[in-house]
Amino acid sequence: MPSISRTIGAVVAGLAAVASALPAVPKLDGNQMKMLSFAKRQNAAAQALGLNDVDILQFALTLEWLEAAFYQQGFERFPATDFLALGLPQEQIDDLLNIGKTEEAHVVLLQSAIAQAGVQPVQPCTYNFGFTDAAGMVATAGVLESVGVSAYLGAASLIADGSILTTAGSILTIEARHQTAIRAFSKVIAVPQAFDTPLSAKQVFSLAAPFIESCPEGSNLILEAFPALAMAPGQDAASITAGSTVQLQSDAAGTATHCAFTTGLTTAFTEFNQATGCVVPQFLAGVTYVNLATAGPLNGKLTDDIIVAGPMVMQVS
Repeated sequence: MPSISRTIGAVVAGLAAVASALPAVPKLDGNQMKMLSFAKRQNAAAQALGLNDVDILQFALTLEWLEAAFYQQGFERFPATDFLALGLPQEQIDDLLNIGKTEEAHVVLLQSAIAQAGVQPVQPCTYNFGFTDAAGMVATAGVLESVGVSAYLGAASLIADGSILTTAGSILTIEARHQTAIRAFSKVIAVPQAFDTPLSAKQVFSLAAPFIESCPEGSNLILEAFPALAMAPGQDAASITAGSTVQLQSDAAGTATHCAFTTGLTTAFTEFNQATGCVVPQFLAGVTYVNLATAGPLNGKLTDDIIVAGPMVMQVS
């Protein structure tokens, strides 16, 4: 029987469904839509990225399309018997199906909000998730839901309008439920750490980009992905232990001086050497995001301007 917990691989996913076929969801009220007329009120962090609240909603919609398509395509490819063979009871298979449906509902809400602002919502892209078996799908779902949580959490500080922030928070809590449920299904620790990890918009897009083959004209984001980061051959990113040494590969590794390991609200930096790799810090547990950086700030703050490659998702035990 294939093991779910050993097949964690790719990271993000979404939907290629017809919007009219999706379930009805609540629309944003008038107060929530006020922010769409006042993009100039964006905070400094969003302005530095060239983003306003509509852009942030479009980015969220891009990720929800990805997530919903992942479940739709996975369940089209793998019958229920494949999931039963993994040891999942029918109740958990039904939960997985319902997770996909909630991602579809998130798509509809975000489409509605953007359209009400008089802006054309981004459309679904063409994806390649590299599906091989049901075990890989479930394991990958656990990682992509963690990334979904990190995306909404990281975007929270960029949103200018409080009521829109509340709406995003309502989606965030559901993504967190997805994350915990799938970890439980996979028989790994359901709550491996005390805090979830916020990621920047560029970091999240870098995780999603490898799964996007092409997007319709007008649906490409203004963000550019960081260079890819991967484990060197012979290592498994799903079974790393704290204190071990890992070797990483990237076309941009030549300028890197440190590995940055982010979990929860903390980033730990260790020295990076292209030949010998870097040491995994002791405190890490659960889903960890790894980047190569040009510095190792003592304040533990990882910013886009020092990232040269990544992030890569690593499961630390």
